[in-house]
Amino acid sequence: MNKIYRYGIGLLLLVSVKVQAQNQIIDAIIKEATENSKLEVLAHEIMDGVGPRLVGSPQMQKAHDLAVSTYQSWGIPARNEKWGEWRGWERGITHIDMIAPWTRSLAGTQLAWSPSSPQGGAKGEVVILPEFADSLAFQKWLPTVKGKYVMLSAPQVTGRPDYNWEEFATPESFEKMKAERIKVNAAWSSRLMTTGKSRTGLPLALENAGALGIITSYWSNGFGANKIFSGSTKKVPTVDLSLEDYGLLFRLAESGKKPQINLNAQSKETGVQPTYNTIAEIKGTEKPDEYVMLSAHFDSWDGGTGATDNGTGTILMMEVMRILKAVYPNPKRTILVGHWGSEEQGLNGSRAFVEDHPEMIDKIQALFNQDNGTGRIVNLSGMGFVHSYDYIGRWLNKVPSDITRELKTEFPGNPGTGGTDHVSFVAAGVPAFNLGALNWSYFNYTWHTNLDTYDKIVFDDVRNNAILTAILVYMACEEPEMVSREQRIPINPRTGEPGEWPAQRSPTRKGGMN
Repeated sequence: MNKIYRYGIGLLLLVSVKVQAQNQIIDAIIKEATENSKLEVLAHEIMDGVGPRLVGSPQMQKAHDLAVSTYQSWGIPARNEKWGEWRGWERGITHIDMIAPWTRSLAGTQLAWSPSSPQGGAKGEVVILPEFADSLAFQKWLPTVKGKYVMLSAPQVTGRPDYNWEEFATPESFEKMKAERIKVNAAWSSRLMTTGKSRTGLPLALENAGALGIITSYWSNGFGANKIFSGSTKKVPTVDLSLEDYGLLFRLAESGKKPQINLNAQSKETGVQPTYNTIAEIKGTEKPDEYVMLSAHFDSWDGGTGATDNGTGTILMMEVMRILKAVYPNPKRTILVGHWGSEEQGLNGSRAFVEDHPEMIDKIQALFNQDNGTGRIVNLSGMGFVHSYDYIGRWLNKVPSDITRELKTEFPGNPGTGGTDHVSFVAAGVPAFNLGALNWSYFNYTWHTNLDTYDKIVFDDVRNNAILTAILVYMACEEPEMVSREQRIPINPRTGEPGEWPAQRSPTRKGGMN
Protein backbone atom coordinates (compact mmCIF):
# COMPACT_ATOMS: atom_id res chain seq x y z
CA MET A 1 0.00 0.00 0.00
CA ASN A 2 2.84 2.33 0.89
CA LYS A 3 4.52 1.61 -2.47
CA ILE A 4 1.31 2.43 -4.35
CA TYR A 5 0.95 5.60 -2.30
CA ARG A 6 4.49 6.69 -3.12
CA TYR A 7 3.87 5.92 -6.81
CA GLY A 8 0.72 8.06 -6.75
CA ILE A 9 2.52 10.95 -5.08
CA GLY A 10 5.35 10.67 -7.63
CA LEU A 11 2.91 10.72 -10.51
CA LEU A 12 1.18 13.78 -9.10
CA LEU A 13 4.53 15.52 -8.68
CA LEU A 14 5.48 14.66 -12.26
CA VAL A 15 2.21 16.05 -13.59
CA SER A 16 2.60 19.13 -11.39
CA VAL A 17 6.14 19.77 -12.69
CA LYS A 18 4.97 19.36 -16.30
CA VAL A 19 2.03 21.74 -15.81
CA GLN A 20 4.30 24.26 -14.10
CA ALA A 21 6.81 24.12 -16.98
CA GLN A 22 3.98 24.47 -19.47
CA ASN A 23 2.62 27.50 -17.67
CA GLN A 24 6.08 29.07 -17.60
CA ILE A 25 6.36 28.81 -21.39
CA ILE A 26 2.88 30.26 -21.85
CA ASP A 27 3.70 33.13 -19.48
CA ALA A 28 6.88 33.74 -21.46
CA ILE A 29 4.92 33.81 -24.74
CA ILE A 30 2.56 36.43 -23.34
CA LYS A 31 5.42 38.53 -21.96
CA GLU A 32 7.42 38.42 -25.20
CA ALA A 33 4.38 39.27 -27.32
CA THR A 34 3.35 42.24 -25.18
CA GLU A 35 6.70 43.70 -24.09
CA ASN A 36 8.90 43.06 -27.12
CA SER A 37 6.48 43.10 -30.06
CA LYS A 38 7.95 43.56 -33.54
CA LEU A 39 4.61 43.82 -35.32
CA GLU A 40 4.84 47.52 -36.14
CA VAL A 41 8.39 47.13 -37.44
CA LEU A 42 7.44 44.15 -39.62
CA ALA A 43 4.37 45.95 -40.97
CA HIS A 44 6.41 49.02 -41.85
CA GLU A 45 9.13 47.02 -43.60
CA ILE A 46 6.67 44.95 -45.65
CA MET A 47 3.77 47.32 -46.38
CA ASP A 48 5.67 50.62 -46.54
CA GLY A 49 9.14 49.45 -47.51
CA VAL A 50 8.24 46.78 -50.08
CA GLY A 51 4.68 47.74 -50.97
CA PRO A 52 2.07 45.59 -52.72
CA ARG A 53 3.09 42.04 -53.60
CA LEU A 54 1.53 41.11 -56.92
CA VAL A 55 2.67 37.69 -58.08
CA GLY A 56 5.44 38.03 -60.69
CA SER A 57 6.33 41.59 -59.65
CA PRO A 58 9.71 42.82 -58.35
CA GLN A 59 7.98 43.70 -55.05
CA MET A 60 6.94 40.07 -54.57
CA GLN A 61 10.53 38.92 -54.98
CA LYS A 62 11.76 41.68 -52.67
CA ALA A 63 9.24 40.58 -50.03
CA HIS A 64 10.38 36.94 -50.22
CA ASP A 65 14.01 38.00 -49.82
CA LEU A 66 13.15 40.32 -46.91
CA ALA A 67 11.34 37.51 -45.09
CA VAL A 68 14.30 35.15 -45.49
CA SER A 69 16.80 37.72 -44.21
CA THR A 70 14.52 38.66 -41.29
CA TYR A 71 14.14 35.04 -40.20
CA GLN A 72 17.87 34.50 -40.48
CA SER A 73 18.51 37.55 -38.29
CA TRP A 74 16.41 35.80 -35.63
CA GLY A 75 18.43 32.61 -35.94
CA ILE A 76 15.65 30.80 -37.84
CA PRO A 77 16.68 28.97 -41.02
CA ALA A 78 14.59 30.09 -44.02
CA ARG A 79 14.53 29.64 -47.77
CA ASN A 80 12.63 30.60 -50.89
CA GLU A 81 11.25 27.48 -52.56
CA LYS A 82 10.39 27.79 -56.25
CA TRP A 83 7.08 26.27 -57.34
CA GLY A 84 6.31 27.88 -60.71
CA GLU A 85 6.54 30.84 -63.08
CA TRP A 86 4.36 33.87 -63.76
CA ARG A 87 4.05 36.70 -66.21
CA GLY A 88 6.28 39.46 -64.89
CA TRP A 89 4.81 42.95 -64.66
CA GLU A 90 5.90 46.08 -62.83
CA ARG A 91 3.60 48.97 -62.00
CA GLY A 92 4.81 52.46 -62.91
CA ILE A 93 3.34 55.91 -62.44
CA THR A 94 -0.32 56.42 -63.30
CA HIS A 95 -1.49 59.97 -63.98
CA ILE A 96 -5.08 60.46 -65.12
CA ASP A 97 -6.03 64.06 -65.86
CA MET A 98 -9.28 65.46 -67.20
CA ILE A 99 -8.28 68.23 -69.61
CA ALA A 100 -11.75 69.20 -70.96
CA PRO A 101 -14.26 70.69 -70.36
CA TRP A 102 -12.13 71.80 -67.40
CA THR A 103 -8.99 70.56 -65.66
CA ARG A 104 -8.90 68.05 -62.83
CA SER A 105 -6.50 65.29 -61.77
CA LEU A 106 -8.51 62.10 -61.35
CA ALA A 107 -8.07 59.34 -58.76
CA GLY A 108 -7.53 55.98 -60.41
CA THR A 109 -5.37 52.88 -60.68
CA GLN A 110 -4.08 50.97 -63.67
CA LEU A 111 -5.25 47.37 -63.46
CA ALA A 112 -2.60 44.68 -63.06
CA TRP A 113 -1.02 43.24 -66.20
CA SER A 114 -2.63 45.78 -68.52
CA PRO A 115 -0.30 47.44 -71.06
CA SER A 116 1.23 50.87 -70.70
CA SER A 117 0.22 54.03 -72.51
CA PRO A 118 2.68 55.89 -74.80
CA GLN A 119 5.39 57.89 -73.03
CA GLY A 120 3.82 61.04 -71.67
CA GLY A 121 0.33 59.58 -72.06
CA ALA A 122 -2.34 59.75 -74.72
CA LYS A 123 -5.10 62.36 -75.02
CA GLY A 124 -8.58 61.43 -76.11
CA GLU A 125 -12.29 61.89 -75.67
CA VAL A 126 -14.13 59.72 -73.16
CA VAL A 127 -17.26 57.98 -74.44
CA ILE A 128 -19.90 55.75 -72.86
CA LEU A 129 -20.81 52.38 -74.29
CA PRO A 130 -24.22 53.22 -75.82
CA GLU A 131 -27.34 51.10 -75.96
CA PHE A 132 -27.56 48.79 -78.96
CA ALA A 133 -30.53 47.12 -80.61
CA ASP A 134 -28.41 44.03 -81.19
CA SER A 135 -24.83 42.82 -81.72
CA LEU A 136 -24.90 43.97 -85.38
CA ALA A 137 -25.52 47.53 -84.19
CA PHE A 138 -22.56 47.17 -81.83
CA GLN A 139 -20.34 46.04 -84.71
CA LYS A 140 -21.48 49.03 -86.78
CA TRP A 141 -20.65 51.42 -83.91
CA LEU A 142 -17.30 49.84 -83.07
CA PRO A 143 -15.08 51.81 -85.54
CA THR A 144 -16.15 55.08 -83.84
CA VAL A 145 -14.06 54.27 -80.74
CA LYS A 146 -10.77 54.84 -82.54
CA GLY A 147 -8.70 57.38 -80.61
CA LYS A 148 -11.14 57.42 -77.68
CA TYR A 149 -11.44 56.02 -74.17
CA VAL A 150 -14.48 53.82 -73.50
CA MET A 151 -16.30 53.59 -70.15
CA LEU A 152 -17.54 50.08 -69.36
CA SER A 153 -18.95 50.25 -65.82
CA ALA A 154 -22.45 51.16 -64.74
CA PRO A 155 -22.84 54.60 -63.17
CA GLN A 156 -23.58 54.52 -59.46
CA VAL A 157 -26.82 56.02 -58.21
CA THR A 158 -25.11 57.07 -54.97
CA GLY A 159 -21.62 57.22 -53.53
CA ARG A 160 -22.92 56.72 -50.01
CA PRO A 161 -22.78 53.22 -48.46
CA ASP A 162 -26.08 51.68 -47.38
CA TYR A 163 -25.24 52.07 -43.70
CA ASN A 164 -25.01 55.83 -44.24
CA TRP A 165 -28.44 55.86 -45.89
CA GLU A 166 -29.88 53.74 -43.10
CA GLU A 167 -28.62 56.23 -40.53
CA PHE A 168 -29.83 59.45 -42.15
CA ALA A 169 -32.36 58.85 -44.95
CA THR A 170 -36.09 58.52 -44.60
CA PRO A 171 -37.27 54.93 -45.14
CA GLU A 172 -39.06 56.05 -48.30
CA SER A 173 -35.93 57.72 -49.71
CA PHE A 174 -33.77 54.69 -48.92
CA GLU A 175 -36.18 52.32 -50.66
CA LYS A 176 -36.41 54.64 -53.66
CA MET A 177 -32.62 54.72 -53.98
CA LYS A 178 -32.34 50.93 -53.82
CA ALA A 179 -35.02 50.47 -56.47
CA GLU A 180 -33.28 52.96 -58.76
CA ARG A 181 -29.95 51.18 -58.24
CA ILE A 182 -31.44 47.82 -59.20
CA LYS A 183 -32.98 49.39 -62.32
CA VAL A 184 -29.72 51.07 -63.42
CA ASN A 185 -27.60 47.95 -62.86
CA ALA A 186 -30.06 45.74 -64.73
CA ALA A 187 -30.17 48.17 -67.66
CA TRP A 188 -26.38 48.31 -67.81
CA SER A 189 -26.06 44.53 -67.71
CA SER A 190 -28.51 44.35 -70.60
CA ARG A 191 -26.47 46.94 -72.49
CA LEU A 192 -23.30 44.87 -72.11
CA MET A 193 -25.06 41.66 -73.08
CA THR A 194 -26.44 43.18 -76.28
CA THR A 195 -22.89 43.65 -77.61
CA GLY A 196 -22.59 39.87 -77.89
CA LYS A 197 -19.22 40.01 -76.15
CA SER A 198 -18.10 38.46 -72.86
CA ARG A 199 -16.74 40.46 -69.94
CA THR A 200 -13.17 39.85 -71.14
CA GLY A 201 -13.99 39.81 -74.85
CA LEU A 202 -15.53 43.30 -74.94
CA PRO A 203 -12.33 45.19 -73.96
CA LEU A 204 -10.39 43.17 -76.55
CA ALA A 205 -12.88 44.11 -79.28
CA LEU A 206 -12.62 47.79 -78.30
CA GLU A 207 -8.82 47.88 -78.30
CA ASN A 208 -8.70 46.06 -81.64
CA ALA A 209 -10.97 48.78 -83.02
CA GLY A 210 -8.46 51.43 -81.96
CA ALA A 211 -9.65 52.56 -78.52
CA LEU A 212 -6.94 54.33 -76.51
CA GLY A 213 -7.92 52.60 -73.29
CA ILE A 214 -10.67 51.14 -71.13
CA ILE A 215 -12.10 52.92 -68.08
CA THR A 216 -13.92 51.03 -65.32
CA SER A 217 -15.03 51.66 -61.76
CA TYR A 218 -15.57 48.73 -59.41
CA TRP A 219 -17.01 50.37 -56.31
CA SER A 220 -16.61 48.43 -53.07
CA ASN A 221 -19.71 49.95 -51.39
CA GLY A 222 -17.63 52.00 -48.98
CA PHE A 223 -16.56 55.66 -48.98
CA GLY A 224 -13.57 56.02 -51.32
CA ALA A 225 -13.06 52.26 -51.75
CA ASN A 226 -12.75 50.48 -55.10
CA LYS A 227 -11.84 46.87 -55.84
CA ILE A 228 -8.63 46.64 -57.87
CA PHE A 229 -7.95 43.46 -59.84
CA SER A 230 -6.44 42.75 -63.27
CA GLY A 231 -7.24 43.94 -66.77
CA SER A 232 -7.90 41.85 -69.88
CA THR A 233 -6.57 44.24 -72.52
CA LYS A 234 -3.48 43.27 -74.54
CA LYS A 235 -2.62 46.54 -76.33
CA VAL A 236 -3.93 49.49 -74.31
CA PRO A 237 -4.21 50.28 -70.58
CA THR A 238 -7.23 49.57 -68.44
CA VAL A 239 -7.74 51.89 -65.47
CA ASP A 240 -10.19 51.85 -62.59
CA LEU A 241 -11.44 55.29 -61.55
CA SER A 242 -12.84 56.26 -58.17
CA LEU A 243 -16.62 56.33 -58.00
CA GLU A 244 -16.76 60.13 -57.85
CA ASP A 245 -14.38 60.71 -60.78
CA TYR A 246 -15.95 57.99 -62.90
CA GLY A 247 -19.34 59.51 -62.21
CA LEU A 248 -18.06 62.95 -63.23
CA LEU A 249 -16.80 61.70 -66.62
CA PHE A 250 -19.94 59.63 -67.16
CA ARG A 251 -22.29 62.54 -66.53
CA LEU A 252 -20.26 64.86 -68.76
CA ALA A 253 -20.19 62.32 -71.58
CA GLU A 254 -23.87 61.51 -71.16
CA SER A 255 -24.86 65.18 -71.41
CA GLY A 256 -22.80 65.70 -74.58
CA LYS A 257 -20.00 67.79 -73.07
CA LYS A 258 -17.33 65.50 -74.56
CA PRO A 259 -14.86 65.17 -71.66
CA GLN A 260 -11.24 64.53 -72.59
CA ILE A 261 -8.48 62.97 -70.52
CA ASN A 262 -4.75 62.43 -70.73
CA LEU A 263 -3.84 58.99 -69.43
CA ASN A 264 -0.20 58.28 -68.65
CA ALA A 265 0.22 54.74 -67.28
CA GLN A 266 3.83 53.56 -67.39
CA SER A 267 3.76 49.88 -66.44
CA LYS A 268 6.45 47.50 -67.67
CA GLU A 269 6.50 43.88 -68.79
CA THR A 270 9.43 41.99 -67.26
CA GLY A 271 9.18 38.61 -68.93
CA VAL A 272 8.63 35.24 -67.27
CA GLN A 273 9.45 35.37 -63.55
CA PRO A 274 10.01 32.53 -61.03
CA THR A 275 7.46 32.25 -58.23
CA TYR A 276 8.25 31.16 -54.68
CA ASN A 277 7.00 30.21 -51.26
CA THR A 278 9.05 31.37 -48.29
CA ILE A 279 9.57 28.54 -45.80
CA ALA A 280 11.14 28.88 -42.35
CA GLU A 281 11.52 26.31 -39.59
CA ILE A 282 12.47 25.77 -35.98
CA LYS A 283 13.73 22.20 -35.84
CA GLY A 284 12.09 19.80 -33.41
CA THR A 285 14.15 17.91 -30.85
CA GLU A 286 12.16 14.79 -29.91
CA LYS A 287 10.09 14.40 -33.10
CA PRO A 288 11.84 16.45 -35.77
CA ASP A 289 10.03 14.68 -38.62
CA GLU A 290 6.61 15.68 -37.30
CA TYR A 291 5.39 19.21 -37.96
CA VAL A 292 3.19 21.96 -36.63
CA MET A 293 2.62 24.51 -39.35
CA LEU A 294 1.87 28.21 -39.58
CA SER A 295 0.33 29.47 -42.80
CA ALA A 296 -0.39 32.82 -44.47
CA HIS A 297 -0.29 33.98 -48.06
CA PHE A 298 2.35 36.56 -48.87
CA ASP A 299 1.07 37.91 -52.18
CA SER A 300 -1.57 40.60 -52.61
CA TRP A 301 -3.43 42.59 -55.18
CA ASP A 302 -1.83 45.97 -55.69
CA GLY A 303 -4.48 48.65 -55.41
CA GLY A 304 -3.18 49.40 -51.90
CA THR A 305 -0.27 47.75 -50.11
CA GLY A 306 -2.00 44.50 -49.14
CA ALA A 307 -2.04 45.42 -45.46
CA THR A 308 -5.02 43.37 -44.28
CA ASP A 309 -4.96 40.91 -47.17
CA ASN A 310 -2.69 39.47 -46.20
CA GLY A 311 -0.03 41.63 -44.61
CA THR A 312 -1.56 41.14 -41.16
CA GLY A 313 -1.58 37.36 -41.57
CA THR A 314 2.04 37.52 -42.73
CA ILE A 315 3.34 39.63 -39.84
CA LEU A 316 1.28 37.53 -37.40
CA MET A 317 3.00 34.31 -38.46
CA MET A 318 6.44 35.94 -38.56
CA GLU A 319 5.90 37.32 -35.05
CA VAL A 320 4.74 33.92 -33.77
CA MET A 321 7.91 32.33 -35.14
CA ARG A 322 10.03 35.04 -33.51
CA ILE A 323 8.29 34.61 -30.16
CA LEU A 324 8.60 30.83 -30.18
CA LYS A 325 12.27 30.98 -31.17
CA ALA A 326 12.86 33.28 -28.19
CA VAL A 327 10.92 31.33 -25.52
CA TYR A 328 10.64 27.78 -26.94
CA PRO A 329 13.79 27.31 -29.01
CA ASN A 330 13.80 23.50 -28.74
CA PRO A 331 10.27 22.40 -29.62
CA LYS A 332 9.25 18.76 -29.41
CA ARG A 333 8.09 18.84 -33.06
CA THR A 334 9.42 20.96 -35.93
CA ILE A 335 7.60 24.27 -36.31
CA LEU A 336 7.26 25.20 -39.97
CA VAL A 337 5.84 28.37 -41.51
CA GLY A 338 4.73 28.79 -45.10
CA HIS A 339 4.36 32.24 -46.68
CA TRP A 340 2.56 31.32 -49.87
CA GLY A 341 2.76 32.90 -53.30
CA SER A 342 -0.16 33.48 -55.68
CA GLU A 343 -3.00 32.70 -53.28
CA GLU A 344 -5.00 35.39 -54.99
CA GLN A 345 -4.99 33.50 -58.29
CA GLY A 346 -6.16 30.20 -56.80
CA LEU A 347 -4.20 29.04 -53.71
CA ASN A 348 -1.31 28.20 -56.04
CA GLY A 349 1.61 28.39 -53.62
CA SER A 350 0.02 26.24 -50.92
CA ARG A 351 -1.33 23.74 -53.45
CA ALA A 352 2.17 23.43 -54.89
CA PHE A 353 3.65 22.83 -51.44
CA VAL A 354 1.17 20.03 -50.75
CA GLU A 355 1.83 18.49 -54.14
CA ASP A 356 5.61 18.82 -53.88
CA HIS A 357 5.94 17.44 -50.33
CA PRO A 358 3.80 14.27 -50.18
CA GLU A 359 6.23 12.76 -47.68
CA MET A 360 5.28 15.42 -45.12
CA ILE A 361 1.49 15.33 -45.34
CA ASP A 362 0.89 12.45 -42.91
CA LYS A 363 3.33 13.99 -40.45
CA ILE A 364 1.68 17.38 -40.01
CA GLN A 365 0.15 17.50 -36.54
CA ALA A 366 -1.88 20.66 -37.23
CA LEU A 367 -1.79 23.78 -39.37
CA PHE A 368 -3.02 27.25 -38.41
CA ASN A 369 -3.80 29.75 -41.17
CA GLN A 370 -4.81 33.40 -40.98
CA ASP A 371 -6.10 35.46 -43.90
CA ASN A 372 -9.05 37.74 -43.37
CA GLY A 373 -8.01 41.06 -41.98
CA THR A 374 -6.61 42.79 -38.97
CA GLY A 375 -9.23 41.90 -36.35
CA ARG A 376 -9.18 39.70 -33.27
CA ILE A 377 -9.58 36.00 -34.00
CA VAL A 378 -13.22 35.19 -33.23
CA ASN A 379 -14.05 32.09 -35.28
CA LEU A 380 -12.51 28.63 -35.34
CA SER A 381 -14.03 25.60 -37.05
CA GLY A 382 -12.98 21.97 -36.65
CA MET A 383 -13.08 21.69 -40.46
CA GLY A 384 -14.85 18.34 -40.38
CA PHE A 385 -12.28 16.49 -38.25
CA VAL A 386 -14.40 14.42 -35.87
CA HIS A 387 -12.19 14.69 -32.78
CA SER A 388 -11.00 18.26 -33.31
CA TYR A 389 -12.90 19.43 -30.23
CA ASP A 390 -10.82 17.14 -28.00
CA TYR A 391 -7.44 18.57 -28.87
CA ILE A 392 -8.37 22.12 -29.94
CA GLY A 393 -10.38 22.43 -26.73
CA ARG A 394 -7.38 21.37 -24.62
CA TRP A 395 -5.08 23.79 -26.41
CA LEU A 396 -7.50 26.72 -26.23
CA ASN A 397 -7.90 26.11 -22.51
CA LYS A 398 -4.34 27.39 -22.05
CA VAL A 399 -5.03 30.72 -23.76
CA PRO A 400 -5.94 33.62 -21.43
CA SER A 401 -9.70 34.10 -21.22
CA ASP A 402 -9.49 37.78 -22.16
CA ILE A 403 -8.18 36.67 -25.57
CA THR A 404 -10.67 33.85 -26.16
CA ARG A 405 -13.79 35.47 -24.65
CA GLU A 406 -15.16 36.43 -28.10
CA LEU A 407 -14.03 33.23 -29.81
CA LYS A 408 -16.83 31.13 -31.29
CA THR A 409 -16.01 27.54 -32.18
CA GLU A 410 -17.80 25.00 -34.33
CA PHE A 411 -16.94 21.32 -33.90
CA PRO A 412 -16.51 19.26 -35.87
CA GLY A 413 -17.63 21.74 -38.52
CA ASN A 414 -17.32 21.12 -42.24
CA PRO A 415 -14.24 21.03 -44.47
CA GLY A 416 -13.54 24.22 -46.39
CA THR A 417 -13.88 24.13 -50.16
CA GLY A 418 -12.16 27.37 -51.14
CA GLY A 419 -11.13 30.81 -50.07
CA THR A 420 -7.74 30.51 -48.44
CA ASP A 421 -4.69 28.31 -48.01
CA HIS A 422 -5.68 25.97 -45.18
CA VAL A 423 -8.09 24.41 -47.71
CA SER A 424 -5.11 23.07 -49.71
CA PHE A 425 -4.08 21.06 -46.66
CA VAL A 426 -7.58 20.01 -45.55
CA ALA A 427 -8.08 18.46 -48.99
CA ALA A 428 -4.97 16.36 -48.35
CA GLY A 429 -6.34 15.19 -44.98
CA VAL A 430 -4.29 17.53 -42.76
CA PRO A 431 -6.00 18.96 -39.65
CA ALA A 432 -5.72 22.53 -40.89
CA PHE A 433 -7.63 25.38 -39.28
CA ASN A 434 -8.37 28.93 -40.36
CA LEU A 435 -8.22 31.56 -37.64
CA GLY A 436 -11.20 33.74 -38.59
CA ALA A 437 -10.91 37.40 -37.65
CA LEU A 438 -13.33 40.11 -36.57
CA ASN A 439 -14.60 42.00 -39.61
CA TRP A 440 -13.46 45.62 -39.14
CA SER A 441 -15.41 46.45 -42.37
CA TYR A 442 -12.99 44.20 -44.24
CA PHE A 443 -15.09 43.39 -47.29
CA ASN A 444 -16.24 46.96 -47.99
CA TYR A 445 -13.07 48.84 -47.18
CA THR A 446 -9.87 46.80 -47.42
CA TRP A 447 -10.40 43.44 -49.14
CA HIS A 448 -8.75 43.86 -52.56
CA THR A 449 -9.21 47.65 -52.50
CA ASN A 450 -7.18 50.80 -52.97
CA LEU A 451 -7.57 51.44 -49.22
CA ASP A 452 -5.82 48.30 -47.97
CA THR A 453 -2.92 50.17 -46.38
CA TYR A 454 -0.82 50.27 -43.19
CA ASP A 455 -3.13 52.75 -41.42
CA LYS A 456 -5.94 50.14 -41.36
CA ILE A 457 -3.96 47.71 -39.17
CA VAL A 458 -5.22 47.37 -35.58
CA PHE A 459 -2.04 46.29 -33.85
CA ASP A 460 -3.60 45.47 -30.46
CA ASP A 461 -5.81 42.90 -32.16
CA VAL A 462 -2.89 41.41 -34.09
CA ARG A 463 -0.90 41.20 -30.82
CA ASN A 464 -3.73 39.24 -29.22
CA ASN A 465 -3.72 36.97 -32.24
CA ALA A 466 0.02 36.39 -31.87
CA ILE A 467 -0.48 35.22 -28.28
CA LEU A 468 -3.36 32.92 -29.23
CA THR A 469 -1.55 31.42 -32.21
CA ALA A 470 1.76 30.96 -30.43
CA ILE A 471 0.05 29.09 -27.58
CA LEU A 472 -1.86 26.87 -30.01
CA VAL A 473 1.38 26.01 -31.82
CA TYR A 474 3.20 25.33 -28.55
CA MET A 475 0.43 23.06 -27.29
CA ALA A 476 0.25 21.21 -30.61
CA CYS A 477 4.00 20.64 -30.43
CA GLU A 478 3.72 19.27 -26.89
CA GLU A 479 0.75 16.98 -27.61
CA PRO A 480 1.99 13.46 -26.70
CA GLU A 481 0.69 11.73 -29.85
CA MET A 482 -0.41 12.70 -33.34
CA VAL A 483 -4.01 13.90 -33.26
CA SER A 484 -6.85 12.00 -34.89
CA ARG A 485 -7.58 12.62 -38.57
CA GLU A 486 -10.95 10.92 -38.62
CA GLN A 487 -13.22 12.87 -40.95
CA ARG A 488 -16.91 13.64 -40.95
CA ILE A 489 -18.24 13.64 -44.49
CA PRO A 490 -20.54 16.67 -44.81
CA ILE A 491 -24.18 16.34 -45.84
CA ASN A 492 -25.15 18.05 -49.09
CA PRO A 493 -27.81 20.59 -47.98
CA ARG A 494 -29.60 20.40 -51.34
CA THR A 495 -29.97 16.61 -51.49
CA GLY A 496 -29.69 15.56 -47.85
CA GLU A 497 -27.18 12.93 -48.98
CA PRO A 498 -23.58 12.54 -47.81
CA GLY A 499 -21.22 14.71 -49.84
CA GLU A 500 -17.54 14.25 -50.53
CA TRP A 501 -14.38 15.41 -48.83
CA PRO A 502 -12.82 18.26 -50.86
CA ALA A 503 -10.58 17.00 -53.64
CA GLN A 504 -6.91 17.89 -53.73
CA ARG A 505 -6.23 20.22 -56.66
CA SER A 506 -3.06 21.01 -58.58
CA PRO A 507 -1.75 24.58 -58.77
CA THR A 508 -1.35 26.74 -61.84
CA ARG A 509 2.42 26.65 -62.26
CA LYS A 510 2.64 28.90 -65.35
CA GLY A 511 0.34 31.85 -64.90
CA GLY A 512 -0.76 34.97 -66.72
CA MET A 513 0.95 34.11 -69.99
CA ASN A 514 -2.02 33.81 -72.35
